[in-house]
Amino acid sequence: MKTNPGRFFEDYRLGETIVHAVPRTLSGGERALYHALYPARHALYSSDQFARSCGLPASPIDDLAVFHTVFGKTVPDISLNAVANLGYAEGRFLQPVYPGNTLSSESTVIGLKENSNGKSGVVYVRTRGYNQDHEPVLEYVRWVMVRKGRLDAPTPAAVVPQLAPVVVPEALTISKRLDFSRYDFTLAGERYRWSDYEVGEIIDHVDGVTIEEAEHMLATRLWQNTAKVHFDATVREDGKRLIYGGHIISLARALSFNGLANAQMIVAINGGAHANPCFAGDTVRAWTEVLDKAETARPGVGALRLRLVATKGAAGALRGEDGKYLPDVLLDLDYWVLVPV
Repeated sequence: MKTNPGRFFEDYRLGETIVHAVPRTLSGGERALYHALYPARHALYSSDQFARSCGLPASPIDDLAVFHTVFGKTVPDISLNAVANLGYAEGRFLQPVYPGNTLSSESTVIGLKENSNGKSGVVYVRTRGYNQDHEPVLEYVRWVMVRKGRLDAPTPAAVVPQLAPVVVPEALTISKRLDFSRYDFTLAGERYRWSDYEVGEIIDHVDGVTIEEAEHMLATRLWQNTAKVHFDATVREDGKRLIYGGHIISLARALSFNGLANAQMIVAINGGAHANPCFAGDTVRAWTEVLDKAETARPGVGALRLRLVATKGAAGALRGEDGKYLPDVLLDLDYWVLVPV
């Protein structure tokens, strides 16, 4: 048998490292498609001239396009037979990626826990993305629920990794070339700077986008994400194709431009949860809570810790009285961004 049915839960071994196939060279084409799929318009990722005024040699590839590319490499080995991708932690963007860079990735299994129904289990992996010089550009932990191929397969000892609740500001990696001291607020699109944001503040990003089946299918193909739940309507009992969670992340991030236009670079993902499934026809809105602020050593650069929530409901609504996510909440993402001071 030459075809690959994908790994099932019982096929993973704690501590093993999986080198993922098919490196990917990124170009301006990926940037154009990313900006077409989402209303992405942060100036640093749109203009070489703007990026040079901020000390960089050119406009980098959008951080989340890098994330999707690295993530997509892992899918055939990690989540081809996934029920759902559940969450993220300890994510760090380690250096900018530019058109012409080639990305590859590898993942180490750091946790396994079979579900009580005996039909699936949760696999925890730490993934690292590298450029063509094998320099790390991104690392993160994610956990995914994976089907069992054989229901009678032995149950592994449960190991759930202890993960840091937040990437501390001292661990943020910021390009030594980045300089916001000559930042052009007019060209960026908003006047708000680091000092204008207060911890506890809620920002309603106002706009909404209705998801179409075609755009989600194009996005998963663009990122070479082959998870069956996104393509094959017969995999789920309800006959629906699940929207790729990363699609929701990028959509919410793009919607956050209205109120956070100067939140230019994502430098860390502290945690994230895909709270409820999303399907074509759903209208997604976004709101942000400011969780923390930190100074950095780079000229004119400050950091904001933000909670970005994608929802089909109202801004500010997150959990019910039982502590569980409200059914309209699709994404709860805790991350660090860099803004001008």
